Amino acid sequence: MTKFTVNFLNQLFPEFSGDIREELKIQEIYTDSRVSVTQGLFVPIIGERFNGHDFVLQAIDKGAVAVIWQKDQPLPENKPNNIPFFLVNDSLMALQELAQAYRNKINPTVIGITGSNGKTTTKEIISSSLKPFYQVSKTEGNLNNLIGMPLSILAMPQNTEVLVLEMGMNQFGEIARLSEIAQPDIAVITNIGESHIEYLGSRKGISQAKLEIIEGMKTSGLVILDGDEPLLDVSLTQQMITCGFGYELDYVVSQVEQHDDQTTFMINEMPVSIPLLGRHQAKNSAYALAVGRAFEVPEGEMVQTLADLTLPGMRFEQIETESGAVMINDAYNASATSMKASIDVIKNMKQQSKVLVLGDIFELGDHLETEHRKVGTSIDSDITALITIGEASRHIHEGLSDDFTGYKTHVESNADANSLIKPYLKSDSVILFKASRGMQLEKIIDELMN
Repeated sequence: MTKFTVNFLNQLFPEFSGDIREELKIQEIYTDSRVSVTQGLFVPIIGERFNGHDFVLQAIDKGAVAVIWQKDQPLPENKPNNIPFFLVNDSLMALQELAQAYRNKINPTVIGITGSNGKTTTKEIISSSLKPFYQVSKTEGNLNNLIGMPLSILAMPQNTEVLVLEMGMNQFGEIARLSEIAQPDIAVITNIGESHIEYLGSRKGISQAKLEIIEGMKTSGLVILDGDEPLLDVSLTQQMITCGFGYELDYVVSQVEQHDDQTTFMINEMPVSIPLLGRHQAKNSAYALAVGRAFEVPEGEMVQTLADLTLPGMRFEQIETESGAVMINDAYNASATSMKASIDVIKNMKQQSKVLVLGDIFELGDHLETEHRKVGTSIDSDITALITIGEASRHIHEGLSDDFTGYKTHVESNADANSLIKPYLKSDSVILFKASRGMQLEKIIDELMN
């Protein structure tokens, strides 16, 4: 599907080398020269260990018909003259400028979602809930940074009415820049946890960084946020809707009950059921209802779409083994807050034997020991066994509840954990796998299933 023509590029980036056919159509925008594309625009990015400019000829072989090129990089001597190279001062900035221009060209209603935990799940809930009513495009996977989010914008079809974008960050200023590019009409702040506290210093710093999402918003915009979080008790020029468990909020979640394959609850005295497990998912659903109201979708119809939700893998994905044991693949990422939430879900599941396989949480800096110990406080007599993997996760044991009497051990690698988990693969067991993405705990699941 055509995104734009080379003429659109030429208006943004007037300097070029090579021949230009103004009506040449661009269908895909990409940064990975190894990917085969059709009518592609290749944008080479310079990273700490790589320089995409070195692979431009490979990108052309794979289907690039135009290239963004950073001026301080020497043009390849054997570049084909029929491929236009648009010359820019900074290729990453050019990608962001192109994304902003394309966002304005299509002009969808943009929903920006940020938060320490739950932003990817909330993105999926909101986009799935709106799809029956609008042409919705969304961030795929977690393409939520200064490279990924522009690519998500540039991937949206021309008929997009609603664009749901996830916004992540490591440092101050990154959310502000993402907001300037995306110009959200609606912003959702799911919560303030501990993710990236190594770089932001404190939860207050994290709160300030998340609130940068308003930087690119108009004063007529709408901000939907976690009303249970004191650090988000702020005064904004935009309209604000609060969601959570406090009775003074705009969307009040109550009477949460977890069942075998669903969670039921009330939102403002309206019954809701979702095929997801956990109290935290009830609050994420409240954000979706608040967004639905902004789009004037009847609440009853939004509730029905929530009942039909599906989520991508590695987010509390339940896998049943031949023995009848249930393995929970929640290995996509972790913070202390999200790990505790997943543990609480496990406690409320029906199986008698409840096993936790927990790995390191990254990017905690000086808070590493404290945050891991905090996870341990959630582990009590409801849990049968605790197996921790890595280095930092050993501190989880130091925070264990006094009434935890189950089996506990710590190992340094995934390979060491396999034999310890196998005895629990029985019909009355549920086994949670959770850690930061880099721990790759899903590989243990793959080995146990084979």
